[in-house]
Amino acid sequence: MSDVTIRDAKEGDLDPVSALAARLVRLHHRWDPRRYLLQEPVEQGYRWWLGSQLGQADLLLLVAEVEGQVVGYVYGAVEPRDWAMLLEAHGALHDVYVDEGHRGRGVGRALLEAALARLEPRVENVVLHTAVQNEAAQRLFASLGFRTTMLELTRTRGQYPLLKDSV
Repeated sequence: MSDVTIRDAKEGDLDPVSALAARLVRLHHRWDPRRYLLQEPVEQGYRWWLGSQLGQADLLLLVAEVEGQVVGYVYGAVEPRDWAMLLEAHGALHDVYVDEGHRGRGVGRALLEAALARLEPRVENVVLHTAVQNEAAQRLFASLGFRTTMLELTRTRGQYPLLKDSV
């Protein structure tokens, strides 16, 4: 996509990025409110969090800009070895989001390619998680070489009876 610019986020980008992040959070919460946290006001929480991350050496916060407007972002980091997840030091993409009006034009791909170009020289693996309902994102991730390696299953207390024979 020739009219998109991918660049490092700056302090002045925190408001539009936080608004996009809030849409991502609310989308996940709509898909499964028992699984996904929704702590209002989301925009303020994300602005605080991302602001606390800016300038950290292992942080990745990139924005996609079209005609001077932030239309997407990717947030990730180089993470240390994680024994609980059985991962060596790795790149983690925590958020990828593109404004609905700019989807299907290569913005998400451009964000991901830029993020991978930054992370892959530093780590062997880059991991991300995606909601099972987000099939379009899963197709994009697969087209960039991501493969399914873990499947999260969630059980919500009180939704199913505890089997008496199992305790």
